[in-house]
Amino acid sequence: MSQINKVKEQLRNFPKTWLITGVAGFIGSNLLEELLNLGQKVIGLDNFSTGHKHNLEDIKEQVGDNAYNFFTLLEGDIRNLDDCEKACKNVDYVLHQAALGSVPRSIDDPISTNQSNIDGFLNMLIAARNANVKRFVYAASSSTYGDDPTLPKKEDIIGNPMSPYAVTKYVNELYADVFSRIYNIECIGLRYFNVFGPRQDPKGAYAAVIPRWIGELLNNKIPTIYGDGETSRDFCYISNTIQANLLAATTEKREALNQVYNIAVGEKTTLNRLFIIIKKELGKFNENINNTEPKYADFRLGDVRHSLADIEKAKRFLEYNPTHDIEKGLAETIRWLERI
Repeated sequence: MSQINKVKEQLRNFPKTWLITGVAGFIGSNLLEELLNLGQKVIGLDNFSTGHKHNLEDIKEQVGDNAYNFFTLLEGDIRNLDDCEKACKNVDYVLHQAALGSVPRSIDDPISTNQSNIDGFLNMLIAARNANVKRFVYAASSSTYGDDPTLPKKEDIIGNPMSPYAVTKYVNELYADVFSRIYNIECIGLRYFNVFGPRQDPKGAYAAVIPRWIGELLNNKIPTIYGDGETSRDFCYISNTIQANLLAATTEKREALNQVYNIAVGEKTTLNRLFIIIKKELGKFNENINNTEPKYADFRLGDVRHSLADIEKAKRFLEYNPTHDIEKGLAETIRWLERI
């Protein structure tokens, strides 16, 4: 039996209380659905600045009323320490997902990014410390690797940050390390690499590339590729990310604590290839999409050229084993879009 299946069986038999910040967002809502399906009690904190109430309504429909009754929503803001302390009360595990994402957004508005991603993060650490939570798992970011050209990316080799967003995510890691050493909080950071999947918002100026392109193709619009299309990313389907959070929260290996881990697949995909894969999947439902070609624009400020994760550390310490590559993940994402 895989480690993640052992963890799920243990949680079903001995339920815990979890806090998910950013619970109405893309990653937070998927974590919520998984935990409710496992019979867990979940507290959710969200201010709905980027999350959506329709994500929570969808979860209620998917898991049913009985499971959803184990969920308590607190509408609040991580920038408010009182909200954080209220949310952490009597919680076993914190899965801290709340943040203002997007490199371009942080360049446009670095103050708001700093307030949510650094001030809010510090508030959550303080609240978790005061509440004596068992484990604090937080969303770190591959943006921390900055301008270092080394591939694949290894956790202990980073460069200079290339955006305000990257600065904030690196500061998160520094704060978590300090709190673990001074206050004995068990912290684990998960450096996400381009997570995608159901409930990812396709709208808005800062939408991630996969939902944005899917939305544009379905609406007969021509997607834009910034640069020459040979920019590459390690795209990670949401199921892999959920697995990593559960493993990090429950690991009993002392040597696994107070570390950061790359969470990805370990495969590099260029934007040109990504476009071809998406077009192929959508073309099964609309033949006209097969004839669509992207338009190209200038490279965006702050974008990293190439990103590829070394996931050996997560495999070794957390027994992480990704189940979805880019093609399998896209197929499931598009099947979900068909349902809605």
